[in-house]
Amino acid sequence: MSADTAPDAARDPDADWDTVTGWGRTAPTGALVVRPRTYEEAAVAVRDCGVRGGIARGLGRAYGDAAQNAGGAVLDMTALDRVHAVDVAGGTVLCDAGVSLHRLMEVLLPLGWFVPVTPGTRYVTVGGAIGADIHGKNHHVSGSFSRHVLSLELLTADGRVRTVAPGTPLFDATAGGMGLTGVILTATLRLQPVGTALMSVDTERAADLDDLMARLTATDHRYRYSVAWIDLLARGRATGRAVLTRGDHAPLEALDALPARSRARREPLAFRTSRLPAPPDFLPGGLLSRTTVGLFNELWYRKAPRESRGRLQRISTFFHPLDGVPHWNRVYGRGGFVQYQFVVGHGREEALRSIVRRISERRCPSFLAVLKRFGEADPGWLSFPVPGWTLALDIPAGLPGLGAFLDELDEEVADAGGRVYLAKDSRLRPDLLAAMYPRLDDFRALRAELDPRGVFVSDLARRLAL
Repeated sequence: MSADTAPDAARDPDADWDTVTGWGRTAPTGALVVRPRTYEEAAVAVRDCGVRGGIARGLGRAYGDAAQNAGGAVLDMTALDRVHAVDVAGGTVLCDAGVSLHRLMEVLLPLGWFVPVTPGTRYVTVGGAIGADIHGKNHHVSGSFSRHVLSLELLTADGRVRTVAPGTPLFDATAGGMGLTGVILTATLRLQPVGTALMSVDTERAADLDDLMARLTATDHRYRYSVAWIDLLARGRATGRAVLTRGDHAPLEALDALPARSRARREPLAFRTSRLPAPPDFLPGGLLSRTTVGLFNELWYRKAPRESRGRLQRISTFFHPLDGVPHWNRVYGRGGFVQYQFVVGHGREEALRSIVRRISERRCPSFLAVLKRFGEADPGWLSFPVPGWTLALDIPAGLPGLGAFLDELDEEVADAGGRVYLAKDSRLRPDLLAAMYPRLDDFRALRAELDPRGVFVSDLARRLAL
């Protein structure tokens, strides 16, 4: 494929100035939002993006400023959303980078296939999944998203469309490179076979952080998917108490436990979702106070079974419970929220314990806090996962002293040899970046060679001197 052979359409894409922000809604900036409808229009947009450069954007689920470009161009790639081919026998799909994981599930599940990796939302594009090298509940088994990319087509700053294969420096810079090597146009993905659209789920409660880590260490290898919701307001002997949820795709015979007339038995591969009304955009920032979040956490922990085995759940319920609430980020009020995610390696558990204690003592009102174990790292130079423990939490942005507190946590993470996730970051100090990402100089060198004029740039890139 090349820009010259793209489908016929008007050469000039739609464009208008607009305010762009991340999912956390903390740092909106103005940009020229360009909406290419063909590969040719994407090439025109890159060529004409101006002195402030441009950055590709998908569905806007990066929490921070990775898909923003103040005063420059933002290429909204969501109109390029075709599924070109599915190899049902071989388990691969070729699709545009603007296709969402939600759309892939709609197409693939009835055919007996599932996306290889999904984060906590299915409303991310394939291009964004590669650019952030997303991970999911199955990292300890399946690695991150880029491990399942067989090839991709990348529009680079010189206007060329390059076919990029795993194992090459350009692939390793692009996987996790936050869109700074070029615009991903298409990708070929390896898929996960499934027998039904249901999950077989085990749930148990952990009394504290040490209990949780012991359970994960001892038995995580039995499960493809694993995640723990953790109560970061609990203190004392209950510090780090959690609800641990793990499972795998339910085989067809598991549906025998359902009523004979169950729709799931009649249509075992049907993809079903549910949606609740969106919260209003005028919720007060104080709604999520320590008191209300503490009450929610107590109820959530108590309502979870001490132990439950083999419960059947929809795929959407297991992987993406918040997707059923459109614009759920509004619950933090107009001030928005910071999502903070870090990883520390195995053998650095004391750093994890220390950070959990500090968050608990600080009384950070977070009701969306999850702990997972990462498996082997993938080769992306700026890819986030490394073997160890990762904790992600949401915090209202207006919490007094939050910036200084998170700076202290960043330093503790860096001292432990860990790192923070760039796809969720909105405030990391650039002096800590090299300590967290040892291949940073390689990334900068390749980017300077590939894009000497700095065509691809974002607010994140400027802030961190990527």
